[in-house]
Formats: sequence, structure tokens, C-alpha cells
Amino acid sequence: MSPNLKGALFMMGSMAGFTLNDACVKLLAADLPLFQVVFLRGVTTTVMMAVMVWALGGLNFRIPPRDRGRVFWRTVTEIAAMVAFLTALINMPIANVTAILSALPLTVTLAAYVFLGEPVGWRRLVAILIGFAGVMLIVQPGGDGFTIYALVALVAVAMVTARDLITRQLSPETPSMGVAVITAAVVGVFGGLVSLTEPWGATDLRSIALILAASTVIIAAYLFSIMVMRVGEISFVSPFRYTSLIWALILGWLIFGEWPDRLTLIGGAIVVATGLFTLWREQVTARRAEQHGSGNHGGNDARPL
Repeated sequence: MSPNLKGALFMMGSMAGFTLNDACVKLLAADLPLFQVVFLRGVTTTVMMAVMVWALGGLNFRIPPRDRGRVFWRTVTEIAAMVAFLTALINMPIANVTAILSALPLTVTLAAYVFLGEPVGWRRLVAILIGFAGVMLIVQPGGDGFTIYALVALVAVAMVTARDLITRQLSPETPSMGVAVITAAVVGVFGGLVSLTEPWGATDLRSIALILAASTVIIAAYLFSIMVMRVGEISFVSPFRYTSLIWALILGWLIFGEWPDRLTLIGGAIVVATGLFTLWREQVTARRAEQHGSGNHGGNDARPL
């Protein structure tokens, strides 16, 4: 099996894991309060992630002093993104939310250009504008299919974009998996504190199984996303991130009996097409930068915990 094929499979596995996690949370939220779900999944995920990283010999929480403020604000934006994303997820079809989240490569590229001064050519800027037009088709402001939760999903996109901009500024000495474990733990604690303001629902074998399943698949998703960076060419494997939309369509139809309307499908196709073009142009720019002795790096564009 070639490195590129391995990388593509890892990327598809990562996207499948994230989307399966979304489906589990959506099922759980039908019977349990949202923040009870966040707390239970957060505790389980933190323990499983910490054990996994420790077993791999990479559990390190030594954050350089100059990065501690960034890690703090990264965690804050992660929590805000999680709340917005899950609120939208439990009130909208899973494919619609996933389609809106598919705009992340576009928003991260644009934000890096505006706030960090990273070079973005006119072709990518045009693609980003076209992609945002696709997002508007999904959101449908003023249309019959409009829901306020589509705007909440856009808030999640904004918060993930902010998180990724902060992540870009972390120094190489900051351990990525250590930050991930810290973030998962803080998200769980936040969910636990907020859950105290609402009555807890009774957990049964089904809900326990779903919590374990959600924690397992999201850990697998993050593990696959790390493995993606170690095999294959990024320019080849990156487009496979959009398989998350295919998974969302399949799971939405099979589990929840949902299917997006025509405008949403057209908007999703536009977002994916412009995202693929933006990723391709980013690789072209990166190769040119390498030839001139400088590098370029991207955010992880992963959805919130």
C-alpha cells in the first residue's frame, strides 16, 4: 500500500470518526441534557486519550511560559466552538451542520491572511468569496429553510477559526497531544459545572454505550488525524477531509431520516469545490515558498470536541 493511499485512508477514517461522534452525541441529546452529555463524554474522552498518549510515550504537559496564554485562549475558543456546534447539531440535520463546517479551510485561510499576514493570492480570495456564497445557500437567510441554528453553526466556524489561528502561533516546543488532553479535560469540567444548573437525566445501557462509542470514535479520529501527517503527501490526502460530508449524508439518512434540500446540496457542493481549489493553491504556494527557503503551515481544521 502506497504512502498516499495510507494517508487517504487515515484521513477518511478520521472524518468518519468525527462524524460518527456527532451522530452519537445527537442521539444522546435526544434523551439527556446537553451538558450532561458533554461532561460524561468529556471525562471518558480525557481518560482514554491520556492513557493512549501515555502508552505511546508522548504524555507531556510542559507548556512554555510564552505559550500558556495562547493555550488558555485556545481552550476558551474550543469551549465556545463546542457549545455552538453541539447546539446546532442537536437542532439541525447533521449533513447541514457538516456542510457549514466544511467552510473551515476557507475561513482559516482568509483569517490567516487578514490577521497573520500570510500570503493569499487573488485566485484563492475569489474561491473563498464563492465558497461563502455556497455557505449562504446552505444557511438560506430569509428563506423557508432558514433556522437560527444555522447562524449558531456559523458561530462555531468562527470559533474554530480563532482556535486554529491561535494554534498556528504555538511554538514547536508545546506538545500537541498534551494540549489536546488538557483541552478535553477542561471541556469536560466545563460541561460538568454547567450541567449542575439543570436536572440530570437517568442513564441506561443504551446511553452508556453511546457515550463510550462517542469517546472511542473521537479518540480514533484524532489518532488518525495525527497519522495522516506522517504518511503521504498533504496535497494528496487533504481533499479526503470532505468525505465527512458523505458520512453525514449517509448517517443522517440512515439514523435520523434526514436529507438536505436542493439548495443545501448545491451550497455544499460549492463549498467543497472551492475548498478543494483553495487546498490545491495552498500547496502550490507552499512548494514555491520551499523553493525560496521559507515554509508554510496550516491549521488542523478539525471540528470542535
